[in-house]
Amino acid sequence: MRRGIDGLSTVVQQSLGQSPCAGSVFVFRNRPGNRLRLLVWDGNGVWLCHLRLHRSCFVWPTVNDPSFSISEAQWQWLVAGVDWQRLSAVPQAHRQV
Repeated sequence: MRRGIDGLSTVVQQSLGQSPCAGSVFVFRNRPGNRLRLLVWDGNGVWLCHLRLHRSCFVWPTVNDPSFSISEAQWQWLVAGVDWQRLSAVPQAHRQV
């Protein structure tokens, strides 16, 4: 979480092979999972936004690919600190013995 706009832009270009000015939002998470950094191009310049949760951590997908896409609804749950991956799961049946 020490990199600024230039450092994160370099990561986007070299590691992901994308342009930070392409219109996508690039999100980076720290190891403990309680902080996010967003790199956002608004058409005139780049914004670096920082979000921190105080009591929990952001639920991050376990994928082998360094980049992934999520829907707007999933994004809203992710930044709220909710386990957005389980929202579409079938609820467990209640069993009585």
